[in-house]
Amino acid sequence: MRVLFNGRAKHDYLSDALALLSGWTREGEQIRRTLVIDDTQHAALTERVAVVADALRLRPEISRRADRTQIRVGHGDGEPLTEGEVLLAARIEDAVRAVTDL
Repeated sequence: MRVLFNGRAKHDYLSDALALLSGWTREGEQIRRTLVIDDTQHAALTERVAVVADALRLRPEISRRADRTQIRVGHGDGEPLTEGEVLLAARIEDAVRAVTDL
């Protein structure tokens, strides 16, 4: 069964979902997560995220600087975050837990 959201309810729904994603910060119409992980964990995380992102037809930005991995989800071009992008962030969190618990 599908649930229809009007504009306000949809925004509240996404805000509630984002509040459950600890470590993610909102920057305009993007969300960002910075992790301190080693190169092996970064490689494993990138592969796991690629599989999920392909399935959702989304393209997160993943970059590596020193010992930090930064992930950005969202368009950044004025388009609001979508349910799919918030779902991707949640799946990225699952991948982070899997990679850091190895």
